[in-house]
Amino acid sequence: MYADWLDTGTKIGFVALVVTFFIHVFGLVPPGIALEHLPLYWHLPVADFIRMTGAPTGWAWVARLGEADLLNFIGVAILGLVTVVCYLRVLPLFVRGRNRVFVAICVAEVLVLLAAALHLVGAGH
Repeated sequence: MYADWLDTGTKIGFVALVVTFFIHVFGLVPPGIALEHLPLYWHLPVADFIRMTGAPTGWAWVARLGEADLLNFIGVAILGLVTVVCYLRVLPLFVRGRNRVFVAICVAEVLVLLAAALHLVGAGH
């Protein structure tokens, strides 16, 4: 069950990455940063890149999904959520089976992943 959902979720995420890549490369949707301008910024430290390009940080990309160069974040977000969805899928089974250790592990995993996604925890700069 977990593996089936994981397999399906990763396939969906992969397809989203491929589709959004082609949308970007073939110019079907205009990018926030033109492909030909990217080499001008590649050498920059992240803070400078963000300042000079206006690239979004955190979840600000969601508001800018009309830009082709940010569409690939959809696939990345799907891949990031697959594990959470899988844990939530098997959690009721562990609850019904009264397997407290696995319930605790699932709940802890989901809380840690969601906290990281919401920037409540994370690596220092």
